[in-house]
Amino acid sequence: MRRPVPEKPGPGQESVWDYPRPPALETTNVSITVELGGRVIARTTAAWRVLETSHPPTYYLPAEAFEPGVLREVSGASWCEWKGEASYFDLVSAGPQGDVVASKAAWTYRTPTKGFGPIAGAIAVMAAAVDRCTVNDEAVQPQPGGFYGGWITSTVVGPFKGIPGSMGW
Repeated sequence: MRRPVPEKPGPGQESVWDYPRPPALETTNVSITVELGGRVIARTTAAWRVLETSHPPTYYLPAEAFEPGVLREVSGASWCEWKGEASYFDLVSAGPQGDVVASKAAWTYRTPTKGFGPIAGAIAVMAAAVDRCTVNDEAVQPQPGGFYGGWITSTVVGPFKGIPGSMGW
């Protein structure tokens, strides 16, 4: 396995290589939006970030941040060694041309492990599955690889888990 070389953060930036393992949970008051079907389906300034070595932050929004009718529970679950069992949602945006559906694009931990209790019922979104997500009006880039839900902004530097060759990080 080839060890990654962390990028050096500039002023106002964080390196994901300074994030801990196991991950840390912190509150944040940044402005967050999620857009689907040409409209904002979620908006908040009160969220949480999960910070894990080599991963860009994953943002968890309060369920109340989502517009009514946007979250549709779906079957299936997955397991995170740090947070416990996740359940999933389709995101649905009603529009004049019909519904736009982002399948299994959001997830929650209804009964997370002890250290992640504050995010019980909060919702995370796969940025790649929706039209756009923003943090403080900056459009985020999805974490590479299609599996992880981190959001990349200009405030974080990598390299990020998910790129080719990062499986063993």
